[in-house]
Amino acid sequence: MTAIDIGSYPHTTKQSPESIGIIGWNVWMWVSDASAETFGPITRSASAGGYTVTATAQVTEVVWDMGNGDTVTCGKGTKYTGMGTTDIKSPTCGYRYTDDGDYQISATTHWEVNWSGIGESGTIEMELTTPPEQLTVAEIQVLNVPVEQD
Repeated sequence: MTAIDIGSYPHTTKQSPESIGIIGWNVWMWVSDASAETFGPITRSASAGGYTVTATAQVTEVVWDMGNGDTVTCGKGTKYTGMGTTDIKSPTCGYRYTDDGDYQISATTHWEVNWSGIGESGTIEMELTTPPEQLTVAEIQVLNVPVEQD
């Protein structure tokens, strides 16, 4: 089991140093490397002395820390595949910032490990958190300038 890699649009500065989000516009978040190691399920068995224990681990949710005190809980999310800058809401995992700034976002995967063997069974819960990545959000302003006509 390993922590996920963050996928976001707009991108974090780790993904694309020039990327900037816009206040009030949708941010998309997703697991960019979803695999058995980062999301499950992973099943393993171990035997000793004639006894066998089997465990299956799987992510139950991803909790995104948006760097401003807010959290968003999702599954894998949906990768943004649009072209150019558009304000489209993510169908599965998104957020809108209301203030400009440099936000340190991270994602915590919550794992559930179900095990059974030697007549017993149980559940173990674990968490893996990504290192924070910076997401820059800025305000844009539009200036309406009249055009002189001849």
